[in-house]
Order: sequence, then C-alpha cells, then structure tokens
Amino acid sequence: MSEYDVTPDETDAGVEDEYTTEDESLGGLPGVTVEETFDLDGDGYADSTITADGVTYIDSDGDGQADGIAVDYDGDGVSDELLVDMDGDGSFETAVYDTDGDGVADTFESDTDGDGVVDQVSYDTDGDGYVNQVVTDTNGDGYADVVATDYDGDGLVDEIEIDSDGDGASDTTLIDSDGDGFLDTVYTETTPEGDSFQSQTGQVI
Repeated sequence: MSEYDVTPDETDAGVEDEYTTEDESLGGLPGVTVEETFDLDGDGYADSTITADGVTYIDSDGDGQADGIAVDYDGDGVSDELLVDMDGDGSFETAVYDTDGDGVADTFESDTDGDGVVDQVSYDTDGDGYVNQVVTDTNGDGYADVVATDYDGDGLVDEIEIDSDGDGASDTTLIDSDGDGFLDTVYTETTPEGDSFQSQTGQVI
C-alpha cells in the first residue's frame, strides 16, 4: 500500500514478511516438528532465539535483550502472537497476530506515537501475506477515523474513508475509480447521493 506511506503500515508489513514458518506443511505429520525462524531487522539472517514453555524471545541485534516475544498459545509449534520492540525503548510498539491459525500473520496492532495505546491496526484480509487494510485513530480519541483499503491487492490504496466528526460513519471517501494508482474521486457527506467531485488533473488534493 505504497500510496499511503504517511502511515507506518509499511513497517508493519515488513514485520509480516519476516515472521515466517519453516516446513509448516509438515507440522501435521507424526514425529515432525515445526521450526520457526524470525528476521525482525530484515538483514537476511535468522535472529537469535530462546524458547521456553511456548514463549520465544527474539534478539535481532545481538545485544542480549529481546526485541520480540512470540507466544504459541495452542502448542502447535506456530506462534499465535508476536510482540515487537524495534526501537529499543523497552516498550512493544507492535503486536502481530495469526488470527486464523494458518501460520501467516494477518493482524498488526501498532502504537505509532508511543503513548502506550494502540492507534493503528493493519489487516491482511485475504491471506496473501500482504497488508490490504489500515485502520488509524489519527486524533487519539480511541476511535478509528481513517480507513485505507487496497481491494485488488496491487499494493495501491483504492479507497480511503475518513470520519472527521467521530460519529462512527464515514463523511469523506476518496476513491481511485479507474485503477491508475491515483485517488481521483471524492464523496462527501454534504454531497448529494450519487454525485462526486473530481480535480482537473484527476487526482484529489
């Protein structure tokens, strides 16, 4: 979703790509165990890990402190939750979940401003390994007010919905109507139903 770079979902998506499972297809065979590897810093080398009682501590930079903690709640050898602290401040800024148990992370909860409260959630709704929806609370009121969605999985945002008044309903919607990678149409709450506004260049500013 490169068009929506102002939000940190690219960082989240990177964590998703690096949270992998080796030989997952063998996990159901008797006597065969599933081995997980993690590369949180994306350097191409597996991070050091220590696992005990279903909890894996991940040290990506070799400083002896955990940059990530992965938890296997159901004991199937595949982590169901991954907490990440990549800035080294001692607080986990991102939580990664495999909500459907398929071995691929699909939900990312992030605290983008470091206040200890989740303000952005990214989803891989179609299970293709890439984030295609980002929900953000931009004003810190505890409610989502911006939703960016990539419906066709091409990595570009197709629609952004904005709830500027906090009533739970979108009052502005930006759409890429022709699939060229530019948001070219805007629908607003005050616009008569079925009408829209479009810039001269075809892009909403």
